[in-house]
Amino acid sequence: MVITLIEWKAGTGRFNAPEFYHWRVAHSSSFDTVRELSLGGGYNASYHHLYGRSQTKGPITGEPEMEKTRAEMKLVSVNTGLPREVMWHGRSVTTGIFKQPVQGRVALRKLNLDGDGQADLTVHGGEYKAVYCYPIAHYGYWRRELPGREVPIAIFGENFTTDGLLEDSIHLGDQFSIGSAKVIVTQPRLPCYKLGVRFQADDMVKRFLASGRTGFYFAVTREGEVGADDEIKLIARDPNGVPVSEITRLYIAKRYADDNVTWVRRALRVAALPESWKEYFRERLQRMGIAAG
Repeated sequence: MVITLIEWKAGTGRFNAPEFYHWRVAHSSSFDTVRELSLGGGYNASYHHLYGRSQTKGPITGEPEMEKTRAEMKLVSVNTGLPREVMWHGRSVTTGIFKQPVQGRVALRKLNLDGDGQADLTVHGGEYKAVYCYPIAHYGYWRRELPGREVPIAIFGENFTTDGLLEDSIHLGDQFSIGSAKVIVTQPRLPCYKLGVRFQADDMVKRFLASGRTGFYFAVTREGEVGADDEIKLIARDPNGVPVSEITRLYIAKRYADDNVTWVRRALRVAALPESWKEYFRERLQRMGIAAG
């Protein structure tokens, strides 16, 4: 089965939160970039086929499931970088995905970290994507998957390399304090072709998505300073209990069963989920003739 990754043309003002990337076949002139991704083994809407697990049992990560105490949740590394031009398939590409660990304390502001920047602000950065987080637990998996390749901290373009937070154990709307700042979980990452640029591999986008190891974004609710080894403290759990991994699964799912509809309705109640995501899910339900409420 082939899934087509379509980059929505900048300026349409449609998908702010999901990075303008929508997994369906294009039939409109509004799309200007099409990249085909083949997921081996037969893609369907189930978690089992996409992530190698069922919806309700076990971790999606492949690492041993482990409950972290609050003291064990921490910020491993703070990473920043400014946009640069690189060559990719014979053309110049401007990207902010190249990050490096920063020593000392760094100011975390509403839109990003000091010293950090994004190349295309129509699809990256902003209030709901102020900080991209990637779990340190996933690095072992990628080093096994990419033998002979260096996989340094921040290679996925994350601002925060974290320990103790995984996509299936944190929820949209969960609130945390880190250093003197406060943040809230807003959405998963959907990969774009620049991940392939960073790894110099066309298939990296496909492999990243299929792995289920997407990372997630924070919005900043209180500005402050952060640094490596800061404890990540849970302030509040969102009452709707929608894991980050569930949003990724719902976004990619070809069809919605009854339990999917239940999850969508719960997601629509999460205040932290950006409106563009909610619009997408409402449209999915509308096409099915199902009320969102």
